[in-house]
Amino acid sequence: MELNESNGKLTPRQRQILKLLVQEYVSSAAAVGSSTLQHQGDLGVSSATIRNELAALEELGYVSQPHTSAGRIPTIKGYRYFVQQLMEEAELPLVEQRMIRHQFHQIRHDLEQWMRLSAAVLARTTEAASLVTPPRAVSARFRHLELISINDALCLMILVLQDGSIHQGMLTTPAPMAQEALAQVSNKLNSLLANRTVREVQSSTNPELTGLRDWEAGILGHVLRTMHQVEQDTVRDVYRDGLINVLNQPEFVEADKFRQLVEILEHRSLLESILTRILNASGVQVIIGGEGAYQEIDDVSLVLAPYGVRGTASGIMGIMGPTRMRYARAISSVRYVAHLMDSLLADLYGVEP
Repeated sequence: MELNESNGKLTPRQRQILKLLVQEYVSSAAAVGSSTLQHQGDLGVSSATIRNELAALEELGYVSQPHTSAGRIPTIKGYRYFVQQLMEEAELPLVEQRMIRHQFHQIRHDLEQWMRLSAAVLARTTEAASLVTPPRAVSARFRHLELISINDALCLMILVLQDGSIHQGMLTTPAPMAQEALAQVSNKLNSLLANRTVREVQSSTNPELTGLRDWEAGILGHVLRTMHQVEQDTVRDVYRDGLINVLNQPEFVEADKFRQLVEILEHRSLLESILTRILNASGVQVIIGGEGAYQEIDDVSLVLAPYGVRGTASGIMGIMGPTRMRYARAISSVRYVAHLMDSLLADLYGVEP
């Protein structure tokens, strides 16, 4: 039994046993014993030797034993070692790539449908719960304003930004205003604000813009405040799918554990802190159980990736499920859909992917 405690490295045999154990546990959801490993893997050693190696892996913190007479299961440390050192990464099969690509191209240039389809595809291909945030512009950029009369003293403001997001609000008018008068104000602001950011508007020296007064200046203020708020919101909406997939997993039969998963989706501050970190990362990121700063999610793993056009508009997509996850499948699925969305958004914004 070789521990290698001085440097934390595993022997080749320990690596092979840990790899087999993780794969078997992910497949069966049952603690794995030495006899199962001997039968499943071509280890060329006795069951007693395997038991000794399992004891070594347990002492090093890579596996644990739920009950004295039971086999072992991977720990968070064991899963992390498997993902970083032992897992054989693979691309999605070409037939699946073609099917997914075809689905996206059927709804080309429909951003909301892209979000829904991304969530559905990820949930289906990984058999987990998916989440996708819409691409958020680095700087909110004005596209169009519409003022619609509701009654003599009230109008609806509809603001459309370059990222396709639509923002509405009710405004009071200082005096009765006909739709024609509201349209004139809308047209004037559409001309003055076309394709501008908040900072560009605030630093403008255009006398027509700086000379706005009274109600027109008030409308401009509402527009700028809305755009500023959009820039502050990391998570405006989250498209979700596949929660039923997680319900079917044995880990979440207990109500408390399933509640933990739901709380991640509903707890805005926790979700925002996770997604903000991912938004600034590069490539697929794997959060396993309660490692790092996320003690609240000790029974849940997330595989997430940023997507979009760097410096223009970015969002996050990924999946969540039990720590007993098919990580290679999850990573390849998230990576492929994120790359596909990179290309679609680059085309939408007219830039290089």
